[in-house]
Amino acid sequence: MFYELIAVLVAGVAGAGVVMLLSKASGGRLPRWAIPVGAGLAMLGASIASEYGWYDATARALPGGVEVVETHASSAAWRPWTYAWPMTDRFIAVDAAGRRENAQTPGLYLADLYFFARWHPTQVVEIMVDCPGQRRADPMGGDGGDPRWREVGAEDAILSAVCSERAA
Repeated sequence: MFYELIAVLVAGVAGAGVVMLLSKASGGRLPRWAIPVGAGLAMLGASIASEYGWYDATARALPGGVEVVETHASSAAWRPWTYAWPMTDRFIAVDAAGRRENAQTPGLYLADLYFFARWHPTQVVEIMVDCPGQRRADPMGGDGGDPRWREVGAEDAILSAVCSERAA
């Protein structure tokens, strides 16, 4: 976050500098208010580029075997351009390569889910997946009780990632 702040400030200085050069090249024909407007537009552009580039940069940095299974795009009134081009602000990834099979029940796996969100720390949750039964047990709070199974079907992205042959 600190580096993004520095990048936005540098973009503002660069934007002001470009407008100053344009003013000098035009013989001073640009109004003086154009300099802070240029700085502000450059800062806004750098901030928008950082927001939109977050998902791609984070997903590319995932280690091998960790697969993105779900994304969430959002729009907000204070970012009106997101209504035209929604921004991915969070996603879920599963560590399919690190799955662990239950010794007593074939086809029953434990896998780690990673919840990534912009400006939030990553959360890691362990889930159980029953590949033959096409169901999964979502986390219940870690009290050691029996899991609550959900029938999700073969089209579920988490089930598909954990149960695929690529994960083995």
